[in-house]
Amino acid sequence: MSELTTTKPYDDLSKEERDAVDAKERERERQEQAALPYSWTQDLATVTVTVPLPKGTRGKDLNVVIQKTTLKVQLKSSPEPILDGELFNEIAKDDSSWTIEDGVLSIELEKVSAHIQSHQWWPHVLTHHPKIDTTKIQPENSKLSDLDGETRGMVEKMMFDNKQKAMGKPTSDELKKMEMLEKFKKAHPEMDFSNVS
Repeated sequence: MSELTTTKPYDDLSKEERDAVDAKERERERQEQAALPYSWTQDLATVTVTVPLPKGTRGKDLNVVIQKTTLKVQLKSSPEPILDGELFNEIAKDDSSWTIEDGVLSIELEKVSAHIQSHQWWPHVLTHHPKIDTTKIQPENSKLSDLDGETRGMVEKMMFDNKQKAMGKPTSDELKKMEMLEKFKKAHPEMDFSNVS
């Protein structure tokens, strides 16, 4: 977590103080992201990178290399790449693609996942670029409500777990295990649980 201007832990701040800290962090993030040579958005399955190109740039003028763990975009006429680096997480290379429309390169990176539960929010596209605070991501409510009950439950669980992890607190699965262990201890007071963590 980034340094706060107050000495109190975030959890101990009043709602007004938290709002002020959050607003300051959002502005810092916005400025860092605006300084990048691209913009990006994400949903649970996809990261979309948008790169403004010089007027008249066509596909044949570009070198776009999408690998499982790296991404490179370079104008063939330029010695320096527009972006080049290691991706935050693995992608499904064969399901990822790029297009150019109205002078803008759009890259769709498919997050690797066997199941929606293992999807995660990316704090940044390339690992050497500034991060965003993924605990503050709020999926659009309309989209969340469009999901079926089971999927929505998994998304809400993932959001809760991401927030808990960021604060160094137990995830929902860890909380469930702790609760089960407590119930078992109460049901079996004759057993010694001193070595159980």
